[in-house]
Amino acid sequence: MTSTLAQKSAKATQGEIDMTRHYSAFSVFREGLKGHKGWAPLWRSPAPQDAYDVIVIGGGGHGLATAYYLAKNHGIRKVAVIEKGWLGGGNTGRNTTVIRSNYFYPESTRLYDLSVRLYEKLSRDINYNVMFSQRGMMVLTHSEAEMEIASRTVNAMQINGVDAELLDVKDVQKKAPILNYRSDARYPIHGAIFQGRGGTGRHDAVAWGYARAADQQGVDIIQNCEVTGFLIEGGVCKGVETTLGKIRSDRVGVAVAGHSSVLAEMGGYNLPINSYALQAFVTEAVKPVMDTVAFSPMTGSYFSQSDKGGLVIGGGLDRIPSYAQRGNTPTQETVLSGIIEMAPALAKVKLLRHWAGNVDVSPDSSPLIGPSGTQGIYINCGWGTGGFKAIPAGGYVFAHLLATGNHHDISRPFDPDRFRTGRLLDEAAGSGIAH
Repeated sequence: MTSTLAQKSAKATQGEIDMTRHYSAFSVFREGLKGHKGWAPLWRSPAPQDAYDVIVIGGGGHGLATAYYLAKNHGIRKVAVIEKGWLGGGNTGRNTTVIRSNYFYPESTRLYDLSVRLYEKLSRDINYNVMFSQRGMMVLTHSEAEMEIASRTVNAMQINGVDAELLDVKDVQKKAPILNYRSDARYPIHGAIFQGRGGTGRHDAVAWGYARAADQQGVDIIQNCEVTGFLIEGGVCKGVETTLGKIRSDRVGVAVAGHSSVLAEMGGYNLPINSYALQAFVTEAVKPVMDTVAFSPMTGSYFSQSDKGGLVIGGGLDRIPSYAQRGNTPTQETVLSGIIEMAPALAKVKLLRHWAGNVDVSPDSSPLIGPSGTQGIYINCGWGTGGFKAIPAGGYVFAHLLATGNHHDISRPFDPDRFRTGRLLDEAAGSGIAH
């Protein structure tokens, strides 16, 4: 008879199945000899308790990272992560996996480079391979004027303490010979901004790794549990109403990406964001042709090559506000024609699949981290097209806010009050594909 999860958990305490087993090459080899029958579930599936110290709404990367850092950094382990679907089924599993910190403003650089630094050691910290490949990222330039702007951006990045190089066309050709270097190209390549510490990761592995690590710290991950409202008493949030019943807590963190405005309406606060579909594509597997990430601001398209050989392609937003996780044909044509302009040799490569995430974009293309305006509710949203690369940092600083009630130094500039004071961080150029 198949054991239930509760029975397996009981066995784990008896040493029969260890859900906290340390992953290593030796454990993989040993399980291979036994037919891989000894692996335990990565996390539990508990029923929700009546109350928690902190509730995190959203079982994507940011929500799971927040729960993990609440437990690890602040010792708060009575935490519930509530997800209306399956873990990582939103934007975390629907992105193009690019990780970078090539932003212009010092505030943005500190936030995104914290994320890169956390990614660099994340596989060791959570004992789960997130497959972070630091293959670098190039932002192409197509004119002498763009090279001038690129030089300014590289200088700003270096001053902000982030690695950056200004490449000429010969340097670009060495790194990515498949690109279009014809002199009569519509957008001839003049050079690029290059960040060598950037690269790609495995989106599912980030979600699964944080979930496993948070579970080991005692966090409850509750899937298929939709939040239907907030428990507001005297203007203060005291918990949430869900399809599995009421769950009480004095601190509720909301990290639900494109559905942030839906939760805001339930919670009685307003957000200066719009939600759009952001499409991505992957092709059939081909032999290695690209070992970095290349982005052309002129075409709005970018691509890299996965370890399986497929080309992972992304582009700009569908400019129709929507909560749908699908894309429009005109945007598909724009993105793919841009890729063909960047690398004509790819014109006959077949698409394997395409998808869309539902992203939330703020007026200044920077995230919102801070109190919502309803006491007891805190928000982590507005990441637009930068959510995946910011998962570790977003969770790190959001956990600090939920644990202490005060901002981390890095998150303070991203408080929603900047739209009242006028201290905006206009990163439209840094976010690139968002605008």
